[in-house]
Formats: sequence, C-alpha cells, structure tokens
Amino acid sequence: MIRILLVDDHPIVRTGLRSLFENYDDIEVVGEASTGEEALDFVKATAVDVVLCDLRLGAGMNGAETTAAIGKLPRAPRVLILTTFDKDAEILACIEAGASGYLLKDVSAPTIVESIRSAAQGNLVLAPEMTQRVLAGMRQPKVELTAREHDVLQQLATGIGNKQISKALFVSEATVKTHLVHIFDKLQATSRTEAINKARQLGLL
Repeated sequence: MIRILLVDDHPIVRTGLRSLFENYDDIEVVGEASTGEEALDFVKATAVDVVLCDLRLGAGMNGAETTAAIGKLPRAPRVLILTTFDKDAEILACIEAGASGYLLKDVSAPTIVESIRSAAQGNLVLAPEMTQRVLAGMRQPKVELTAREHDVLQQLATGIGNKQISKALFVSEATVKTHLVHIFDKLQATSRTEAINKARQLGLL
C-alpha cells in the first residue's frame, strides 16, 4: 500500500484526486494539506510514502521549498510535484530541491497513478521532453540578481525608460544605468529586450 499526502491550496483539486485514488487498491490517501507548512507538520507526525504537491501554494512555502524541507526529515517520503506551471526554472528548482518528479495537471489519471507508483520505488518521474529541459537548465550557469537589480529588472519589463525607473525606485538615473550594466552582464544580454526575454526564460520575471 502506497500512503500519500495531497498538498494543494484548492480543496476541489484535493477532492478530485482523492476520488481518483479511491479506484486503486494499492494507494491510500492518508491526509490532505493546503500549505507547505501543514504538509511538513503532517509528515513529521504521520508515515507517508509519497507527497503529491502543487508548486504554488499561496502564502508561505512553495512546492520547491516544501520539497526541500521534507527532504531534511528522517525517513523522508518522496515528493512528486503536480502543477499547471511549466517554467524551466521552476521545474529545475523542484528537482534540485529533491523532488522525485514533476507532472503537469493535464496528464491523464493513469499517468498520475503510475508516476506515484514509480516515485514510491525511488525513480525519477519526468516526461522525456521535460528531462531534456532540466538537463539543459543544469548546464546553464545560475543567474543571481541582487534585490535592487531585481527591482530594476521588473521595472524594465514594463517597458519604461531609465528616467521613469529612477523615479519609481527613488534612485538616480546613473544608479539605474549601473544596475542595468550589471543585469545585462549577468544575463549575457546586449539589449533591453534580450535581457527581459532571458530573465523570463530563467524564471526571474
């Protein structure tokens, strides 16, 4: 019997998944949680084999953070991410946090069930095309922006000029230009448009 915990901030999703698993004799839903914090507390107190977790859980820990926290526990269960979001940076973050797999919610019910069985056996569950994206992401150097550089990047993405950015952030235009130089360098971009596109690909926007 595979004991699973459902973690999703939408009750209707948890209800649908619970109904699905009732059709399988080898899977038992032992609990539900709407936040990462609730999931962590539950796993600390109850034996669970697989945590089926959404990526975005509202306020508090997200799926990747929840995965990492659960992974630090003794006899940690496997964590399988089930979500609607498929940005490369988010997929990579979950895998690096220790997730046993990453599924999109548009997959078939049998695929979800087989993925849970595979994760419970210690296997990594990823679609072939997603595996290639994860490997490509692992080969890319990580881009880390400072808090202020991220603020400037967000303003840049709205399409406004340096003068407007300086007013929005209460800094001088010279400071904005300095931050942009650093941002372009870190993203290896030569234009504002290229910087924005690369930032989106990396999940920075």
